[in-house]
Amino acid sequence: MIEIVEASKTYAGGSGRPAILALDGVNLTVRASEFVCLLGTSGCGKTTLLKIVAGLESPDSGDVRIDGRTVAGPGPDRAMVFQHFALLPWADVLSNVAFGLELRGMPRPEREQIARHLLRTIGLEGFEHHHPRQLSGGMQQRVGLARALAVDPEILLMDEPFGSVDEQTRRLLQDDLLRLLERARKSVLFVTHSMDEAVRLGDRVALMTPRPGRILETVDVDLPRPRPPDVDRNPRLIELKEYLWARLRAMHAATGD
Repeated sequence: MIEIVEASKTYAGGSGRPAILALDGVNLTVRASEFVCLLGTSGCGKTTLLKIVAGLESPDSGDVRIDGRTVAGPGPDRAMVFQHFALLPWADVLSNVAFGLELRGMPRPEREQIARHLLRTIGLEGFEHHHPRQLSGGMQQRVGLARALAVDPEILLMDEPFGSVDEQTRRLLQDDLLRLLERARKSVLFVTHSMDEAVRLGDRVALMTPRPGRILETVDVDLPRPRPPDVDRNPRLIELKEYLWARLRAMHAATGD
């Protein structure tokens, strides 16, 4: 379980510019095996919050705990998936997926067996010895997802992972992710600026205010799991998207943005 308690973060200004309060007293809990989407506009602190949970940054005040232990840095219980893939360009697909296991000292036959299984699962069997430059954007992101899952983390931290691909590929990747998580339940904290994506994927949506980022409210997504192929036509999904849009629009009207 992830517990974020009164987390705040300020970035120092430079060249005479004022400091930037990115996060201000954020409180959020992500339960075991729960999929929570962080929804908000650009600059509201979503990625900063994700990095704090990952242990890549520290809050100036407040606390982030995982299973009761304060986060003091990165750990094997967490894996990040980035928007821009972050694959090793000189390594082939198999080596990229197995990279985290190699860092942990797992023997080559074992780590490659795990990597091959994941590549079959995500539909990339036969591409083991291709390099990232030989793959489409969607295929590269599948490799990034497989690499994160290979180390079997308890928590997936996903920073707009499908934001740089076209809409059709984005939908396919969303379906892939949901299918993988049905097989291996993980706690997921997923950053997005898309209301459609947040409702389509999440168990709950945490709506963030414009900077400084706070959690305005969390919205339960009471749609069935596994999500059926026709979920986009579900009246409840449409209703939830409209509600989130109304809340975001009201926030912008209040701030004058």
